[in-house]
Amino acid sequence: MSELMWALMAPLKIFLLLVVPVWLVLHYRSKRHFQAGLNEQALQQLEQSLAQAEQLTARVDTLERLLDQEVPGWRQP
Repeated sequence: MSELMWALMAPLKIFLLLVVPVWLVLHYRSKRHFQAGLNEQALQQLEQSLAQAEQLTARVDTLERLLDQEVPGWRQP
């Protein structure tokens, strides 16, 4: 029985001494990075993407309005 306990304790000690500290460091580093938020370049890119999405939505609305006038039944399959 003691041999079985020793066989189970060795991997557990290796896990606790090597894997857990690295895991904790990486976890809290990524958590800190996430809480820092977006930098200026990422925020600017996000704003540009949102503006472009709004422009595309307006274009689709215009095209749908034109199609409604020109081809009244285009929405039905």
